[in-house]
Amino acid sequence: MASIVSLGCTVVGWLDRIGGFLPQLGLRLVLAYEFWESGVEKFHGENWFGEVRASFPFPFNLMPVELSWQLAMWTELLGAVGLVLGLGTRFWALGLIVVDVVAWASVHAGNGYNVCSNGWKLPLFYLVMLLPLLFQGAGRASLDHLVARLYAR
Repeated sequence: MASIVSLGCTVVGWLDRIGGFLPQLGLRLVLAYEFWESGVEKFHGENWFGEVRASFPFPFNLMPVELSWQLAMWTELLGAVGLVLGLGTRFWALGLIVVDVVAWASVHAGNGYNVCSNGWKLPLFYLVMLLPLLFQGAGRASLDHLVARLYAR
């Protein structure tokens, strides 16, 4: 029985050690891919924000659609790079949360939950995935962690 407890403690210790970098790294990479794809689509596409501007939450409904388009596109592109590197992760997570919530409210909210009907399932998942990065940071496998260690000395 003591060896089972010892083994359990060893496994938990190992999980704790990798838990400081692997989950956050996985979240960062998945989210970076998704937001990069969306940003590239905007970069190469036509600005369709004029069609949904009336649905934008305040204060975004007051902004010119070209400014909104540029802010969303560059937040998605630069935020994706920041997430991959783990640099400015909390800043980019907050920016991407804003983009996500605006997209949820203006494009997805009235379509139900289902992804196939352009519903709000994916924006919900992105929001839930961004929250740990906002509140806990990028984890140990990041430039944020390296910079923090350098400044702690």
